[in-house]
Amino acid sequence: MDDTQTSTLEDVSPRCSSFQQKRSEAEPSCVSMRSDWSMEHPIDFKSEDTKTDLSSVHQKRSEAEPSCVSLRSDASVNQPLDYKSKDTKTDLRHEVFSRFRSNLLKKFERLYEGTATLCNHTVTNEIYTELYITESESGEISNEHEVRQIETQSRTAATEDTAIKCSDIFRPLPGQDKAIRTVLTKGVAGIGKTVSVQKFILDWAEGKENQDVKLIFPLPFREINLMKDKTLSLSDLLHVFFPETKETEISSDEYKVLFIFDGLDECRLSLNFKSKVKLCNISESASVDVLLMNLIVGNLLPSALIWITSRPAAADLVPSEFVQRVTEVRGFNELQKGEYFRKRISDQSLADRIISHLKSSRSLYIMCHIPVFCWISATVLQKMLTPAESGEIPKTLTQMYTHFLILQINIKHEKDYEKKVTDEDMILKLGKVAFQQLVKGNLIFYEGDLRECGIDVTEASVYSGLCTQIFREELGLYQGKVFCFVHLSIQEHIAALYVHLSHTNNNRNVFEPITKLNALSKVKDRFQLNSSEHVSLSELHQRAVDEALQSKNGHLDLFLRFLLGLSVESHQILLQQIMTLKRSRSDSNEKTVEYIKKKIRTIDSPEKSINLYHCLNELGDHSLVEQIQKCLKSGKIKEATISSSQWSAVVCVLLTSEEDLDEFCLDKFVKAKNKHKNMEVLQKLLPVIKESRSVQLSNCGVTDEGCAALVLALRSNPSHLRELNLSGNEIGDSGVMLLSAGLEDPHCKLEKLWLSDCGVTDEGCAALTSALRSNPSHLRHLNLTGNKLGNSVNLLSDVLRNPHCKLEILWLNYCGVTDEGCASLASALRSNPSHLRQLDLIGNKVGDLGINRLVAGLEDPHCKLEKLWLRDCGITDEGCAALASALRSNPSHLRRLDLSWNKKGDLGVKLLCAGLKNPHCKLEELQLRDCGVTDEGCASLASALRSNPSYLRHLDLSWNKIGDLGVKRLCAGLKGNHCKLEILWLRDCGITDEGCVALASALRSNSSLLRHLNLTGNKLGKSGVKLLKDNPHYKLETVYCCEYIII
Repeated sequence: MDDTQTSTLEDVSPRCSSFQQKRSEAEPSCVSMRSDWSMEHPIDFKSEDTKTDLSSVHQKRSEAEPSCVSLRSDASVNQPLDYKSKDTKTDLRHEVFSRFRSNLLKKFERLYEGTATLCNHTVTNEIYTELYITESESGEISNEHEVRQIETQSRTAATEDTAIKCSDIFRPLPGQDKAIRTVLTKGVAGIGKTVSVQKFILDWAEGKENQDVKLIFPLPFREINLMKDKTLSLSDLLHVFFPETKETEISSDEYKVLFIFDGLDECRLSLNFKSKVKLCNISESASVDVLLMNLIVGNLLPSALIWITSRPAAADLVPSEFVQRVTEVRGFNELQKGEYFRKRISDQSLADRIISHLKSSRSLYIMCHIPVFCWISATVLQKMLTPAESGEIPKTLTQMYTHFLILQINIKHEKDYEKKVTDEDMILKLGKVAFQQLVKGNLIFYEGDLRECGIDVTEASVYSGLCTQIFREELGLYQGKVFCFVHLSIQEHIAALYVHLSHTNNNRNVFEPITKLNALSKVKDRFQLNSSEHVSLSELHQRAVDEALQSKNGHLDLFLRFLLGLSVESHQILLQQIMTLKRSRSDSNEKTVEYIKKKIRTIDSPEKSINLYHCLNELGDHSLVEQIQKCLKSGKIKEATISSSQWSAVVCVLLTSEEDLDEFCLDKFVKAKNKHKNMEVLQKLLPVIKESRSVQLSNCGVTDEGCAALVLALRSNPSHLRELNLSGNEIGDSGVMLLSAGLEDPHCKLEKLWLSDCGVTDEGCAALTSALRSNPSHLRHLNLTGNKLGNSVNLLSDVLRNPHCKLEILWLNYCGVTDEGCASLASALRSNPSHLRQLDLIGNKVGDLGINRLVAGLEDPHCKLEKLWLRDCGITDEGCAALASALRSNPSHLRRLDLSWNKKGDLGVKLLCAGLKNPHCKLEELQLRDCGVTDEGCASLASALRSNPSYLRHLDLSWNKIGDLGVKRLCAGLKGNHCKLEILWLRDCGITDEGCVALASALRSNSSLLRHLNLTGNKLGKSGVKLLKDNPHYKLETVYCCEYIII
């Protein structure tokens, strides 16, 4: 079978070869795909199977595999074995390492989908598809169902984060200098974490990657759970898992050693990182949880590398101070989805049809980020899209999983020749396990869990053998058995089927009223079977809806979608293929639809509303969504009267649409300028804001309440927001202080923040500077135009010198900056490194003194400023002389300079041109609007344009009365061979047709590169305009001449 690493099932656990042989004989065909599992409270194991004496285990393992090595800790003082010579000792170590590597190679060179049988595998390197892995900010808990997390991640552009190859997870990214000892890799169930572990080990064992690591110890938590009651040393633990580690000394200060703990969410040990029990020697005995805690913390083998994998729900079980890097497996990106199906299915035409069908259903295609779902889809669609098959192709999740179940039941029929196990009996018993363990949050279960549901071990083994792609049995180190469904979603589906069948076929309600339970048994028994109570199907659905809404982490959301979808008539017809089924009444679903719509109107959580809309979709009701879609497409949503529940529909439509949520503009949704109404809508659309890259809220009446909502978007994990425009909102210092708290959050990735005319003073500025000092700060562009900051600029300048501040663009137009503020900014420009590239000081009366102080920073070699706006700053010829000095500095990075509306006159221009002529000057754009320039100033500029080399590309002399004489003098420079000018603005410059003659002459010269010419506001006649019309020698692309535009 063509399998890929879709299997998140990884046979990383060290299982006995004899067991593998036994399984292969019992199960000649089939598949298992173990996903990532649960994180619930520990279960007390009383079974004798889990209490096998450690010595007997040693004996068994040593009989099966020749023993080898002893591992001593970094602090160990044990005496080495007595080797005859150093060479012999080295040879023995080499032999042991080679044997160890060879054993891991054999274990991980094949991938399995479903049950790991010898007949059902594929060579890993032939089928492996690289997963998208990124660096994450933290391992904190997510309170959303994992399907919802996948929907959110699907909107994150592949270029957003730096991808990390699986083999590079212990290597710092470019620009990072931190040492990485412990890596936590998180990802939803079935996303490919364990396959990443398997590929990492395989590449190492084959000698391809990470050859500085001498030994890798893969220790899956589901195996370690079976030793939870044992007391032993780390050395003993390794001897149990790896008998090779018995005959030679290995020290992690001599050799790099890697421990891989796969499936933290499956851990049933009590990992107490506050414990004061400290172990420093691997020969010291303790409980297994204490051993692992000391190893992770670094008390044991402090130089050993640690890799932990986990589902998001358990990612914070290891405190962040003990983790140097958090990575996230994002599953397949768009290209990898197609790559998987084309590798998995040899018929490329069929593969393309499958991909095309999945793309036609957004809910299905989003799920294809999960490799396991790709496997399920391929299994179903490969069968259904063949000419021999007929019937409706699955378009919803419930349809896909129901078809998958039917396929597996049919495979079961091929094996179960004596028909000892009926389909309905098996589904009901497995469904009961699935449901009761789902409610508890367990995704792996042991024999005791099964007995609680009335299933003995013999039955469980039969079910595992017959339905290997649904339910699987694993054998642990102590011969204790571990059971699980192939994937969380399969457990959720069969749990929903159990609830549905219990009601329709047996008139049983599995939900016992919570009001009948006492406080002590409420959590454990709230879902116990109650055969005496009968309710209608719609009442059962309503109870399920209520339970799902009460879940804090949404763990029943997908179960609910499956349960409601199964009641649709088309599903009941499907299920009749494998069992006798009583049909439910159609009016039951109508009542359920009305109840869900009522809930949507009353609940405050947009996230909960989204799942309820998915439920309506499963029930075939699209009325609310279609109404909103029509309103959105017409562009009339701002004129419409929309209720609270309809805003939830707007959120659902926008979040499930195929369009990218690049920009959110509140004024597209609300017409009124009523602040209260605007903030109400902003709160309703917050889930959309969280998914948007750019949020435009200028002049929308945003209040403190609105800022508090935006903070939630800045802190969301992951945070997509990169641009936030709040200009024109009187949020004041209080609003800015709220926003700053969001900017300091490690999840915040905001790069551009506009706060012009927001009433910010020194108090708000102080809060902003604190955010800019945070590590890391992603803010690159800050606009504080029109806020009375005054001396607060000193605070900003201080933070610009902080190495954590990466601000590149700072706009301080009309902020009351003085010459003292310029001195502070100059100090920031001299800092090493200086990240600032653009500085806007328009409208600040800094005068010549301020410019002189600023130039001290511009001349510093650390200064990298490229664009400087000094319009309307009270600068005279004295300030121009200082700027000319800066332009002559080596190196000068300045590329754009705006000195408009400063009355510096011809003398100032002449002084400035002395800087332009210098070979160190790289200025490309110079704006001198309304600066009192005359024809004399034009002569100076012409001389600069003729200089070698001249970098000037854009010159703006608008609103200077240079007249025709000034144009003639300027044209002398345009004709120069070294002139590179491409854009010339001469608006309202007193030019007539005579000036056009000079311009036409310059344009005809072979050296002219002029592309754009603006002569608007000049008194040109038709004859002058005619001269500027198309000419084969002109390179002009655009000319603006009053009412004439020549293109």
